[in-house]
Amino acid sequence: MSARPSRTRRTVTIPLGMAVVASSLAFLPNTATAADTEAQAAAFSAATVQGANLSYVVNLRHKYASSSVKKAIVAAGGSVVATYDRIGVIVAHSADPDFAKKLRKVRGVESAGATRTAPLPAQATGDLGAPKTLTAEQVRAATEAAAPAQDPLQPLQWDLPAIKADKAHERTLGSRDVTVAVIDTGVDDTHPDIAPNFDREASVNCVSGAPDTTDGAWRPSAAESPHGTHVAGEIAAAKNGIGMTGVAPGVKVSGIKVSTTAGFFYTEAVVCGFMWAAENDVDVTNNSYYTDPWYFNCADDPDQKALVEAITRASLYAERKGTVNVAAAGNENFDLAADELTDPSSPNDTTPGTRVIDPSECLDIPTQLPGVVTTASTGAKGIKSSFSNYGKGVVDIAAPGGDSTAYQRPEPPATSGLILGTLPGGRWGYMAGTSMASPHVAGVAALIKSTHPRASAARVKELLYRGADATPCTDPYDINGDGKIDAVCEGGKNRNGFYGAGIADALDAVRK
Repeated sequence: MSARPSRTRRTVTIPLGMAVVASSLAFLPNTATAADTEAQAAAFSAATVQGANLSYVVNLRHKYASSSVKKAIVAAGGSVVATYDRIGVIVAHSADPDFAKKLRKVRGVESAGATRTAPLPAQATGDLGAPKTLTAEQVRAATEAAAPAQDPLQPLQWDLPAIKADKAHERTLGSRDVTVAVIDTGVDDTHPDIAPNFDREASVNCVSGAPDTTDGAWRPSAAESPHGTHVAGEIAAAKNGIGMTGVAPGVKVSGIKVSTTAGFFYTEAVVCGFMWAAENDVDVTNNSYYTDPWYFNCADDPDQKALVEAITRASLYAERKGTVNVAAAGNENFDLAADELTDPSSPNDTTPGTRVIDPSECLDIPTQLPGVVTTASTGAKGIKSSFSNYGKGVVDIAAPGGDSTAYQRPEPPATSGLILGTLPGGRWGYMAGTSMASPHVAGVAALIKSTHPRASAARVKELLYRGADATPCTDPYDINGDGKIDAVCEGGKNRNGFYGAGIADALDAVRK
């Protein structure tokens, strides 16, 4: 698919000829218009000449104290924003365009790189639409179809029986001792389906790279994306007689806000998010985004190499502390195991270009990082979503993320092939993407942790994969029925490029 990818894993590409169902798909902030891009490029060029601030991560070598490196940062014309001594990462700002080059020569520095190409603050982007909000008539119809034990909107949630979550809820809703953190655009904890399960102590704003614990700092503003709120509801919307039901409606959910107002997910914020989760007893994180401004980060570029190193350290530290990190595979129908791919949109915060990359050397982070559960998306018919990235040896597991209703239509009373979730302001609506698949897996991981409270992160992942429903390759894969193969799946029934270990199974998660 040729459209530029969005920064979060939320916007899916409409296939040609699908204009009739376009209003059903979730269009949220994407890349800027051509005019915006030109303006951003001009602003960046001018700012570079004038010496505008950029943000950097500085990764220390093992055993070197941060104090001497912090002095070197100041001596090089920078300022320290945050220090993460447990992983040897420092976040800094500097107006010197040679700042990273200077720091790479400092004794004790492993790598250093700019986290963005746009000056602080990030340039704004356009908004291409919004998720499809439920109408009063849809709410009424769903409520009439609901069984006595169901929340009113549960009949619209074809995704719950697809992973046997409805059966799992007959055994347990999950433990209040388990928290899933939504590392995303922010969570509206005032939503009636989220408020009963919200963990304020595990919530924070990490946008600057340093934790801001001001009350409500984790919430999105009215102008910001509802993406994180939607994800939070998919995971843990309370079973309370209101609205919808989450995959794990008895666990807690927190919000770790890492995206700028313009919707960029920069490295310093993501590092802060993983570190906050690690230090605040978070059991599972959901990561439905890619880290800006590079869709793929290549090891032969010193800046991009430093970004990968910083987030790798943070995510692995969280895992060592017991956190299972789940991430979305992406929405471009890319084969992440291919010999080469075309990165269509990097850097996305100034002037995007195209480049051919090797996805084994240039990583989509955090989803391709070691230890992270890479999640592909399936539709209402249980096959790979038309947009979902895939790849043998890359995709670990699959879960419902929705698809065009014309491609995969659910059984009644559900009417949309997309995924229902919570929206800010006490609303509910549909979205689709691997962004929606990942929280289903995060919810199942939370149910496993609820059932096995002493399980390590490695053990939770082992049980997650072992319990998945093995799903053979869809072959041939012609999702739109036009006679052309849309993707090629490699591997056997028990492990393949479309579904990894299989489709997540919530019922197995609650069996001891």
